[in-house]
Amino acid sequence: MRIPALATALGLVLASPAVAQTIAPVLTTPDAHDPHSYARPAEARVTHVALDLAADFDTHVIRGIATLDVLAKPGAKLVLDDNGLKIVNITDAAGKPLPYSVGTVDKIHGAPLTVTLNGARKIRIAYASSPDAKALQWLTPAQTAGKKQPFLFSQGEAILNRSWIPTQDSPGIRQTWEAKIAVPKQLTAVMSGLATGKPTCAADRCTFQYKMDKPVAPYLIALAVGDIAFKSTGPRTGIWAEPATLPKAAYEFGELEKFVAAAEGLYGPYRWGRYDVLVLPPSFPFGGMENPTLTFATPTAIAGDRSLVSLIAHELAHSWSGNLVTNATWDDFWLNEGFTSYFENRIMEALYGKRRADMEADLAWTDMLAAVKEAGGPAAKDTQLHLDLDAARDPDDGMTQIAYDKGAAFLRTIEKQVGRARWDAYLRSYFDRHAFQPQTSAGFLADLKSKLLTPAEAKTIGVDTWVYSPGIPANAVHVTSAAFPAVDAAAKAYAAGGPVSGVPGKATTQEITRFITQLPRKLPAERLKTLDTAFGWNTTGNSEIRFAWLQLALANHYAPADASAEQFLTSQGRRKFVAPLFQQMMDSGDWGHKLAMEIYGKARPGYHAVTQVTVDRITGWKLMN
Repeated sequence: MRIPALATALGLVLASPAVAQTIAPVLTTPDAHDPHSYARPAEARVTHVALDLAADFDTHVIRGIATLDVLAKPGAKLVLDDNGLKIVNITDAAGKPLPYSVGTVDKIHGAPLTVTLNGARKIRIAYASSPDAKALQWLTPAQTAGKKQPFLFSQGEAILNRSWIPTQDSPGIRQTWEAKIAVPKQLTAVMSGLATGKPTCAADRCTFQYKMDKPVAPYLIALAVGDIAFKSTGPRTGIWAEPATLPKAAYEFGELEKFVAAAEGLYGPYRWGRYDVLVLPPSFPFGGMENPTLTFATPTAIAGDRSLVSLIAHELAHSWSGNLVTNATWDDFWLNEGFTSYFENRIMEALYGKRRADMEADLAWTDMLAAVKEAGGPAAKDTQLHLDLDAARDPDDGMTQIAYDKGAAFLRTIEKQVGRARWDAYLRSYFDRHAFQPQTSAGFLADLKSKLLTPAEAKTIGVDTWVYSPGIPANAVHVTSAAFPAVDAAAKAYAAGGPVSGVPGKATTQEITRFITQLPRKLPAERLKTLDTAFGWNTTGNSEIRFAWLQLALANHYAPADASAEQFLTSQGRRKFVAPLFQQMMDSGDWGHKLAMEIYGKARPGYHAVTQVTVDRITGWKLMN
């Protein structure tokens, strides 16, 4: 641990003096019932979580005490979510044991942990996580950039935090929290809250303290522990990363302060204090995770030219849509991601201009159409914005591009109808009025009709159809890029046998990606080789270009791409890239099936549980092993 640098960094992120805890409302309408939590918040709910934990890298266990503040009706029992926790005991604040029981385990949700309160309004749970807790990934030194120290990080969305925190793990039950976390002395712990002091060290361990005094959805409680260092990028922003990654990350994401200012200029003040980014080791399953105060980001976004920083715009936008106003259940995941995707594009337009924003929006349109096809076509129920994810389905099933891109298209369609000025004023007031609260689709539509749209405008847009019906409505606004017609023409010419000199070599990432995706899925091997020789897409470090190229190359059984696919899939675990490539191989007959199983056997141990579950399903791994 680098104490001087660490002290400076933590000195920047100290929390404000203690303030009274804010208790957020819990929605009680039928559409706000969460089938993916055992909690019964109308009877008894958690309002605050205090963690006193230690991370054991030898046993891959987190153990300690969780103290929960509870609001409950007289005589009510508190029902928590538990997935594999080892409960030692549960007592009231005075240490008196409280009766509890762990119910039947469900493979998706874990089990209910029911506590008889006996009038207690604060309970203490002594417990430990299991070594295979789904939210936690313990990395060996070899799996990190520095290769010297182990690493731990958590990923709570959607319902994984119940595997290391005993609480009511539902996005509609917002909670404040605080934490003490003891870790090996050579490592640093960071969390999705503000530090409340400098670390205290004794013997071979140091203890870090963090606090979140604003009520958040419990999936947003996040932890990372490793050999990490900090570099400031402004008075309220900075980058955490392994020392080997930090210089590249600090350059790539060096304009964080400008991003925050641009977002504030659109939809009001940033309310979380600091905005820092932690660049994780490559096994992180998502592009980014919008943990308050501390975005977790994949190193696959480091392209060297800041061409993929829309990822940061997206995670920052979640500080308003998703973190400030949160989907009450996973059926309304689009309220988090559709709003955020729209907001992300507005940030990119403010910072980089309309040309780049339009390219990214046009690419998102293509992704949306592909997601509709993958979901079963425009009549498939999973192409609705409001989903019907009952308890038999994993909420991860709803985390598709439909929520992101159809949601953003819906908001663009509203903007077109009412005008940007009127829409922006409404959206800013929406975030203000619903700050630190859960929301449902029905609640948003009621607000929209009450505060913005006339009945005639709501009918013209078809707002209920957008949310509750499958497919993409005919009035959807498709932002088209002025840069892409030339790219599309070049792809058509090359596919027809034109020279490689006609391919846009010195182009943006977005233009190159567009070119590759516009090529026919069947190309002769010599045409692929010509592209590979000219541009080196088989070995490019730009993950978006590499992904697009591998989709094309694998579709053609282009043998030189086999080694590239193996290197790409074993060196990172981002589900956005990993799942489609394995699906493509599995759909390619015996050749692809064999290649997929060979690569997955090597890659799987380094993947997070989120990615493993998805690829296990694609490959049938558990049925065969």
